[in-house]
Amino acid sequence: MNKSAMAALALTLGLGMPAGADEVNISRDVATVTVTTPGGAEVTISRVQDTDAVIEGDFARIARPCPSFCIQPISPAEGVTTIGELELLAALQNPEIMVIDSRVRPDWETGTIPGSVSMPYTEMVDRLGELGCEVDFEGFECDPDVVAEVVLFCNGPWCGQSPTAIRRMIEAGYPADKISYYRWGMQGWRMLGLTVAGGDS
Repeated sequence: MNKSAMAALALTLGLGMPAGADEVNISRDVATVTVTTPGGAEVTISRVQDTDAVIEGDFARIARPCPSFCIQPISPAEGVTTIGELELLAALQNPEIMVIDSRVRPDWETGTIPGSVSMPYTEMVDRLGELGCEVDFEGFECDPDVVAEVVLFCNGPWCGQSPTAIRRMIEAGYPADKISYYRWGMQGWRMLGLTVAGGDS
């Protein structure tokens, strides 16, 4: 599925799907979205129903020292598409798109987006074979007709892990137009009260 088709799917996500009894839906007509995890289990994503809920813990922090926690640009590299939550939910439901949590393991262990794959930014270039690239003498050959469409995310708009991974992928030969960036990351995901898998959720 190309990016325009993914965007179209996101816009129509839930047309004709009646909302449940939940007060806090994902969108006007969508109360939940079910995704399949890399292990094959199904997980239902919804929003917290407590309308008084607030973010607590590390993701409630709004002031982080820069450097190194500087605000990231909307697009980390030319040709990469930045997406929001509805497009991310559509990608999670598409078996042809891999959603990648590019945070280091200690961050990943605090909880992640259901259906995403852990691939730390420090390992990304060494693992391009998992995304359809072929090893060659100079690194990898990444055929645009073969490699997976991917969405990368990290901790939030102040986190440089996924932008760094994206730039490294492109430098290694991965086609930029096959990469999307969920800039709001875990902070935005948690801010909206969406389901978190693993960690202390």
